[in-house]
Amino acid sequence: MPSPGSAQESAATSRRSKITPERAQELYTAVLDLLRESGYESLTMEGVASRTRCGKSTLYRQWGSKPELVVAALHGTRRTLFSDIDTGTLSGDLHEAARVVDATSGKDTALMHALSHAALQNPDLLCALHSTLIAPAIASIDEMVERAVRRGEIAADNPAAEYVAAQVLGIMRARSLLEGRYPEDTFLARFIECAVLPALGIPASPPAPEGSGT
Repeated sequence: MPSPGSAQESAATSRRSKITPERAQELYTAVLDLLRESGYESLTMEGVASRTRCGKSTLYRQWGSKPELVVAALHGTRRTLFSDIDTGTLSGDLHEAARVVDATSGKDTALMHALSHAALQNPDLLCALHSTLIAPAIASIDEMVERAVRRGEIAADNPAAEYVAAQVLGIMRARSLLEGRYPEDTFLARFIECAVLPALGIPASPPAPEGSGT
C-alpha cells in the first residue's frame, strides 16, 4: 500500500502533467516579461492568465501561488550568460562578458531589479534568483580568473582575484541605481580597463587607432 506521501506526490505529478513543456515555457516567458515590465508586486495570476490566454484556475492548480510560479519560471528558463566565453586571455574574456551584458542587460538587469526586494521577503524566491541568475554568472567569471591564473596572467595569490565577479556583476546593478540606466558595452569596457585589470596587474589594452573600424 503506497504511503500518504507517495500518493500526494503521484497526484501532484498527474495534476502538473496537464500542461505540456512547450506551453509551460510560454507561461514562464510571459511571467518574466511581466516582471520586467511592472515588477513583482504588480504581477498577478490574473495578469499572467490574461497575457497567456490561460485559465487562472489552471495556473493555481499547476503552481499554487504567485511565488511558486515565479520560482518555476526562473528555473524553467535558466541560462548562463558567460559559460561559453573563452577568448584565451582574461582581458578578452571580460570584454566579451561586457558585450554579452550589453546585449542582455535590458532583460536580466531589469529582472534582477524586479525581484530583488521581493526575494528578501521570500526565501524560496531568493534561492531561485541566486541559483538561476547570480550563481552561474559568478561561477563563469571565477572560471575566467582561474584560467588566467593557470596561464600565468595573474599571480595565484593576487588579492584582487577573488573580487572580479563582485566588481563586474556589482557595477551592473550599481549603475542602474545611481544613474538610472543600464551599463552598456562602452561603460563596462572602460570599467574593466580602469578598475578591474589594473588591480590584477594586467596592462590595459591600447586604444584602437582612429579610423581602424574596430
